[in-house]
Amino acid sequence: MTLSDLASACDATIEDMATNFEIDAANDIVNAKIGQVTQLTQARYRAHLQTTQASACFIGNDFEVENVPDSLVLLRCVDPEMAFVKAVTLLHPETVYRAEISPQAVISETATIAENCHIGAFAVICDDADIGENSAILAGVYLGKNVKIGQNCRLYPYAVIYDGCEIGDNVIIHSGAIIGADGFGYKFRNGQHVKVPQIGNVVIGDNVEIGANTCVDRGALGSTEIGNGSKIDNLVQIGHNNKIGQHVIVCGQTGISGSCTIENYAILAGSAGIADHVKIGQGAVVMARAGVAGDIAPKTQVFGSPAKEKRIAYREQVAISQLPELLKTIKELQARIEQLEKS
Repeated sequence: MTLSDLASACDATIEDMATNFEIDAANDIVNAKIGQVTQLTQARYRAHLQTTQASACFIGNDFEVENVPDSLVLLRCVDPEMAFVKAVTLLHPETVYRAEISPQAVISETATIAENCHIGAFAVICDDADIGENSAILAGVYLGKNVKIGQNCRLYPYAVIYDGCEIGDNVIIHSGAIIGADGFGYKFRNGQHVKVPQIGNVVIGDNVEIGANTCVDRGALGSTEIGNGSKIDNLVQIGHNNKIGQHVIVCGQTGISGSCTIENYAILAGSAGIADHVKIGQGAVVMARAGVAGDIAPKTQVFGSPAKEKRIAYREQVAISQLPELLKTIKELQARIEQLEKS
């Protein structure tokens, strides 16, 4: 794209443009090359503006910089992060899959496939499955009986959707994800673990993204639910009968036990562990590697294991770091007390 076309598409104003050259890619400010566009949104990266090879840079209207190289054109805008996202989308468009059904796919006669769908080689689509318009079911995907896939979905190779699960519109499910496996339910009787039948399903809302190798277990009786707009990272375990709200973020290696409620806009950072029957309030943040054993109030940030309010947990961490010196001081005081007692 020409620089002027890119700026127009991204609602940016060109600052001191000498020529209307072409932009062919987007890149970060450290690795960008000539002909590429980058972004500068944080002051700590300001120094890279002097050394970047990028030809253009999105920057906030009020972001002050000095000594900008002559080879770099600034693109001033209200929200440089979103302008850059738009530029990446324009310069690096997603792969478009043709509307076709591979002859190597295995499709039940009772399955329903809407118009303009792509069904890849060796995909398996079982009885009474229903796939909405413009969805792409890529190579090796398995859709069980009575599975419902909405419109404009994309299921990457080797994703597995068990029987009866329901997927909304505009959903992305990455490779290796397993939706609807049995929940981990057992009763201990007579010296053995007896399996509890898992007869529910998984219901995923619209505009959800599920990362690679993530597992979402079906409900034991009802549904495991993931609300509209929620984003689940790679390698996440979501147990049976969880109710995950709208626009929730769940980061990699997080494990959520059964029957939890994660309210709207909550964030579970990497490797968080959530015990069963816990409620995470709206807008709460569970920080990385936190272990949550009880309910978390809305808009609270918690840290540590067991998880506590962030400021308390941080004070405890500081106190623990001071223990060696405190122990040394205590020993010295004990020695002085013993000397005083002797005298």
